[in-house]
Amino acid sequence: MKRCGIHILCLTDLTTNCLESAVLQFVPSIRSGSFTDIGPRRYMEDEHVCIDDLSSHLGPCFKFPKPNAFYGVFDGHGGPEAAAYIRKNVMRFLFEDVSFPQSSEEDDVFLEGVESSLRKAYLMADQALADDCSVSSSSGTTALTAMIFGRFLMVANAGDCRAVLCRKGEAIDLSQDHRPIYPSERRRVEELGGYVDDGYLNGVLSVSRALGDWDMKLPRGSSSPLIAEPEFQQMVLTEGDEFLIIGCDGIWDVMSSQHAVSLVLRGLRRHDDPEQCARDLVMEALRLNTFDNLTVIIVCFTSLDHREPSPPRQRRMRCCSLSAEALCSLRSLLDGNDSC
Repeated sequence: MKRCGIHILCLTDLTTNCLESAVLQFVPSIRSGSFTDIGPRRYMEDEHVCIDDLSSHLGPCFKFPKPNAFYGVFDGHGGPEAAAYIRKNVMRFLFEDVSFPQSSEEDDVFLEGVESSLRKAYLMADQALADDCSVSSSSGTTALTAMIFGRFLMVANAGDCRAVLCRKGEAIDLSQDHRPIYPSERRRVEELGGYVDDGYLNGVLSVSRALGDWDMKLPRGSSSPLIAEPEFQQMVLTEGDEFLIIGCDGIWDVMSSQHAVSLVLRGLRRHDDPEQCARDLVMEALRLNTFDNLTVIIVCFTSLDHREPSPPRQRRMRCCSLSAEALCSLRSLLDGNDSC
């Protein structure tokens, strides 16, 4: 990065009891793979987290609907310190410093508590970056996190990383890029006294939401054009939901969401390996001449049993030639004639 809602699916929308039952019975089978590359940059400023089994990671004190998982991509700018700090401390901010809800049921009360805890954790992490003397005030990071509890997927985003769901082969964006050139973000920025110059917030930063960057934020308690407030999107996962792509802007600068989904879908149907698919996405971005660091996480919700069949092996035919005498003998034998 240069430094210069979808809402919860309403089951009442389903028109038959059969469809409703199918949604309720679906339980995702979670596995993931990730890949990173420095790209054409001199320094790597991306960080990421992949936890496929959150309960096992946190221990028996935490009770969540099963399965449960946590993923995050943090795309730093102005140096690697802010992204590295968030990567190191994200679990503390989420599960120790805020009252993260606990329940074995993924009901509305639990989901509202998850969203509230995530919002508090983002703002707490932002303040912590201001207080930590090891992090430069000019260093910041975007942050996109995804949490899975049972059938529910919740995405929180501040910045221009992106989460894309593959539903029956179609790409569904589960986050909005927070860039100052987009109308809703530009309007908010200008209402708070900021400006957009050549696509950059105050002529400096290419995103309108980020953690850190305290040299661009107003004193605590004041409203600032650059904010750390995340936006949330939630989905109820169904059998048609095959995987989630989480990637930094180095991916999305050079390919569309549908391009990425189609590439991953082809890969999974060939080898069913999310880590290889993440690598393929990074290689595709490099082929398309991205100019940034690259980080991708692929989270699969089902096991693809319908891999593309291998092409059938062709039987090799051996060719041989017959001498004139042998050919004459063969002809005589077929004709029932002893002489040629």
